Amino acid sequence: MLRLILLTLFLGCFGECALADDVRPQRIVSVNMCTDELLLRLADRDRVASVTWLSRDGNMAAAAAGIPANHALAEEVLSFRPDLVLAGAFTPRTTVDLLERTGVPVAEIGVAQTLDDVRRQIREVAAAIGEKERGEAMVAGMDARLAELAPRAQARPLRAIVLQPNGYTVDKGSLFDDLMRRAGLNNLAADLGIDNYLQTGESVTTASLATEALHHPIVAKLSERLKIVSLPSRLWTCAGPAVVDAVQAMIDETSADDGR
Repeated sequence: MLRLILLTLFLGCFGECALADDVRPQRIVSVNMCTDELLLRLADRDRVASVTWLSRDGNMAAAAAGIPANHALAEEVLSFRPDLVLAGAFTPRTTVDLLERTGVPVAEIGVAQTLDDVRRQIREVAAAIGEKERGEAMVAGMDARLAELAPRAQARPLRAIVLQPNGYTVDKGSLFDDLMRRAGLNNLAADLGIDNYLQTGESVTTASLATEALHHPIVAKLSERLKIVSLPSRLWTCAGPAVVDAVQAMIDETSADDGR
């Protein structure tokens, strides 16, 4: 009986001690749309204290449902008593500075410019939240899908150009340019040396001057002899598996045009 009692006490201590030894952050707050997605993909839900309000319309909207939302304000973030904050390149500097001054650990994640950057950022966030194995599994899953899609990419690249609100396009050295090449598309803007920033391309429900360029009569006329594809920005804006969805969408949309 004594041995049984001691064994029971030992096992009980083991469980509690294991929890005490878990040094991973347990109350993680994301104040950036892109880190929202990686956090929701990589961490258990009970470790996510808050994500931004933007996550409710993103790739992980279902996972974000019910999780408190924030607007990247330092006062909001501190109310969640975080032991780690994930921020991005466009997070307000006042927020980051205030959090750091209060002693809250902040991991700042940059902007992905290539697929290699996507892999690096996944690993960076995974390491910060103590989920390296999940990060490696995510990268491996992406690479497996890219390898599967590669044979379907155009053997003779189709010429393509990105047209976005305000008439913006995308040049060489950007993530979307990398994704286009993976889909077997030759970026005409890169060939012409056009240097600009890529804007969102999905349809919008409210009228704006920025989106008028997408509905210009010339664009409508071009659709008679060119294929026009609408690709949601949520597929390529942030690092994560969704970028492979963007590659697949471009391949699917252009695969029927091999003879053009």
